[in-house]
Amino acid sequence: MTEFSPFATPDQPWVGLTGSPLDRADHLRRDPGAMVALRSRPDARWLVLDQLKPVLTKGEHPDILWAYRSDVPHDATSVFLGLMPDNQGGAPRFAASAPATDLVEDFGGQVVDARAAAAILGDGRAEIIAQARSLIDWHARHQFCAVCGGKTVMNKAGYARSCQACGAEHFPRTDPVVIMLAVKGEHALVGRQPNFPKRFFSALAGFVEPGESLEEAVARELYEEAGIRTARVRYLASQPWPFPSSLMIAAFAEATNLDIILDADELEEARWVTKDEVRAALAGTGDWLAPPPMAIAHTLLKAWVS
Repeated sequence: MTEFSPFATPDQPWVGLTGSPLDRADHLRRDPGAMVALRSRPDARWLVLDQLKPVLTKGEHPDILWAYRSDVPHDATSVFLGLMPDNQGGAPRFAASAPATDLVEDFGGQVVDARAAAAILGDGRAEIIAQARSLIDWHARHQFCAVCGGKTVMNKAGYARSCQACGAEHFPRTDPVVIMLAVKGEHALVGRQPNFPKRFFSALAGFVEPGESLEEAVARELYEEAGIRTARVRYLASQPWPFPSSLMIAAFAEATNLDIILDADELEEARWVTKDEVRAALAGTGDWLAPPPMAIAHTLLKAWVS
């Protein structure tokens, strides 16, 4: 057993925005005929995003409001999400970008911010929203070819765009972000950015740069933001973060020093905290606020104290 306990806890934790029940059915995306058939099935349904906000049902236990094909404008941007499990009939599921006025008025739906929806929904439904939001947003941002500037059109059921001028293919991209908890002895490092709510602290994070490994990104970000040098790095889990399309890669890092040298442009404050302080923050009884359960920073903190 090592003194750095996070390296001795390899169990995979639960992470928000994961666990979708859908089979993404890549083999069907390449078959236009199969897509037409799936769209025509009576059990096909659409998740409508109004300005990237999903439409949910109302009530004590909100759910995704799965719309019928007739409820979606024929010219709406629409992408294939996947197939429901076989025990649910393998029903096709799509997402579309469209106004939600009729769904709200006729079916009692509600338009909810995607972050709020992810916090409400569990058992994989939040990942469906993450998948839909990332794809719809990517199509809105990639109407023109990065090679020649020509107009692009959707293909592969929403998982690619092709340039009508030069034929270049473009695919959705995910931006890797490392989010790490530096640990030394019985203390872990948390920080707060200037735009965070009052008393809110989280794990430090930053984008992976070109030509950089994940381990190097962890070490660089901790040193740049807080002056902390690191030794070992251990991967914990990852999380899709569709704002607009990041992949959060969570890790523990073994710190070799305690002195904090703050980058004031990145952080307003950073502090070393104990496990008891983290437990209190997670329980909502501490003198600082921890990230909510759907955030992978919450997973990091919970894994450390567990």
